[in-house]
Amino acid sequence: ARPARAGGEERRSPRGRDERPFRERSGERPARPPRREDRGEGRSFGGKRFEGPRGSNPTRTRPDRAHRNAAEIAEAVAAPAAPQEPERIAKVMARAGVASRRDSEALIAEGRVSVNGTVIESPALDIGPNDVVLVDGEPLPARERTRLWLYHKPRGLVTTNHDPEGRPTVFDALPEDLPRVLSIGRLDINTEGLLLLTNDGGLARMLELPETGWLRRYRVRAFGQVNQAQLDTLKDGVTVDGVHYGPVVAQFEREQGSNTWLTVDLREGKNREVKTVLEHLGLQVNRLIRVSFGPFQLGDLPEGEADEVRSRVLKDQLGAELMAKAGVDFDSPRREETP
Repeated sequence: ARPARAGGEERRSPRGRDERPFRERSGERPARPPRREDRGEGRSFGGKRFEGPRGSNPTRTRPDRAHRNAAEIAEAVAAPAAPQEPERIAKVMARAGVASRRDSEALIAEGRVSVNGTVIESPALDIGPNDVVLVDGEPLPARERTRLWLYHKPRGLVTTNHDPEGRPTVFDALPEDLPRVLSIGRLDINTEGLLLLTNDGGLARMLELPETGWLRRYRVRAFGQVNQAQLDTLKDGVTVDGVHYGPVVAQFEREQGSNTWLTVDLREGKNREVKTVLEHLGLQVNRLIRVSFGPFQLGDLPEGEADEVRSRVLKDQLGAELMAKAGVDFDSPRREETP
């Protein structure tokens, strides 16, 4: 048996190594091994692992910048409302969720709108907060909190409130629990996939503008053959029948019999833009699916279903600048919460 060591006696291994703790040997505190945060791995904010956008580098994200951006958004939303100035009546009607600006102007032209007891015939009228507006004899609904839904549009539906040809519309097919909503942009009758819906006309107008710069992504099946070099000619834009279309990024996926599958990205979203620019290359589009609009993805949302985006997520994706331009309202109650 090994003899017991007296107090203070050096403890050495059979090879002569001092086995006392480091503090007893040197009186110094050992340096801790580097943490994952120090190495830039899995840096966390608020106790949760930070997950940036796909393709981003979390090690380059500064916590102070993240907090500053959050503070800017909170300040933009919580700032006291400036005195309301007169606005065009169609814009006011759209913000109240009655109809889009274009449809509101049509309601006015039909003589269905009155202001302070007088029926108006032209949308060229500015109204203030104290003016009384009636549509078909009913006052404008109280403004509610800005909301946004993702909707998986099936083929065969027209993106309009009233179709003169009597075809089925998107708004006839929406789930019954949705309030009155507007579409952000339109999809052709035979185009399927992601359609954004909102109850805020100002937000709808802002997000469908090309200047907003939100990317629209489509999966396309087209009859015919094409190579990547031909598709790359669309990157600088193209003029077809006197109409100029902006840059289009098209990526070849695969061939399937006589058809070709592509992924197409664009930011303008002109009427029938995808079909027109691909016809310019000799392709006939026979299936068109929008899979994303800006930061919002279609994912596995079932056809014909709608899914609401949480207010917190919507604020983060819009940012302070877009929220200010659109004039969103996250302070008012939801429609079902309004007395």
